Amino acid sequence: MNLKNLLKTIGPGLLWAGAAVGVSHLVQSTRAGANYGFYFVWILLLANFLKYPSFEFGTRYATATGKTLVDGYNKLGKWAIILYWILTVSTMFAIQAAVTIVTAGLVGSVFHFSMNINTISAIILIVTMIILILGKYAVLDGLIKFIIVLLSLTTIFAVIKAFSLGYHPNPEYTRIFDFSNPIDLAFLIAFIGWMPAPLDISIWSSFWSVAKQKDTGYHPKLKEALLDFNIGYIGTIILALGFLSLGALVMYGTGKQFSPKGVAFASQLIEMYTHSIGKWSYWVIGIAALTTMFSTTTTCLDAYSRVLKPTTNLIINKKETKEGELSIFWMSVVVAGALILLFFFSKNMRFMVDLATTISFVTAPFFAIVNYIVVTHKQMPEKHRPKTWLRIYAWIGMISLTFFSLFYIIWKFF
Repeated sequence: MNLKNLLKTIGPGLLWAGAAVGVSHLVQSTRAGANYGFYFVWILLLANFLKYPSFEFGTRYATATGKTLVDGYNKLGKWAIILYWILTVSTMFAIQAAVTIVTAGLVGSVFHFSMNINTISAIILIVTMIILILGKYAVLDGLIKFIIVLLSLTTIFAVIKAFSLGYHPNPEYTRIFDFSNPIDLAFLIAFIGWMPAPLDISIWSSFWSVAKQKDTGYHPKLKEALLDFNIGYIGTIILALGFLSLGALVMYGTGKQFSPKGVAFASQLIEMYTHSIGKWSYWVIGIAALTTMFSTTTTCLDAYSRVLKPTTNLIINKKETKEGELSIFWMSVVVAGALILLFFFSKNMRFMVDLATTISFVTAPFFAIVNYIVVTHKQMPEKHRPKTWLRIYAWIGMISLTFFSLFYIIWKFF
């Protein structure tokens, strides 16, 4: 693979990383480290391991067929596309609200805004919608490459500095994870739900891959596309470990806890960096964290409008609508639903985040199973179907995710 082709290919994998590196990293991974030290490292690695095949299948299918996973779902039968539509519509408001309120918290903290966090959220969503309508994929593709590199470098530097200061949690304030404790178990479920991201992002990544092919006119080989995806996937794991480490090194065993309120949480997050690498870094870290969350907010809104437009057309057997027509409609629906949830039903940022991540945990088996069926179906070119080892690997993930989901449902309701 030559460098020219690699540069043409890179993009969808970083967009995937831009969607993944957000709430799951800045909020959940940091909370895990602050609450339980380094205990959650093995859980973080296990979650990434079990979900990998399901995410990989989105890139694999789009590269092999030039189609999105929504097309693949549709070829399995109307049942698959309808179920996907129902799951998406029933979860998108909570997910969009969760990423937006975290972004709003960072805006309020960095710029010291005194206005209500829901008002800031409304402004962010409206601005994001305008940016997407005007710029679409090109803006995302160019912006996120820079954001991911900036956040990665600052996080790695902060972790190295924090380690150099030593790890000395006060035993008086340390907390051990207890599987019999409902609070600990609820956090575990929420943590896994978005580690490294909700599984429906596999569908989004297939759309980004197809969009990249159309925009550049270059159709990468499967090896090239998977390299792009793997760079993004491995990068999100490293960053998750970085945020968890910062939480453990700076806050675990100190008696301090993260605030459930968005602005206060954001201030504490930025302070973790300044504690490690100095107050001079406040604006660098603040802007990096803010742009990361803004990219996540933008990516989610872009993705929902991208996937719901063709999905709706397929369900009602309608021909393709004019470019942007139905996308803007769905963008408006997502924004309106997220704002209703924020203004009338959210108690605090932590509540909204845990609600969205728990929903993603419960719905994960559906995406894992259907993605597997799509890439092993006759519609998939035989040479691009997963090899035996990857199929076995995928089965381990599907069985595990289904078991965990059923366990949670039984524990929660029965």
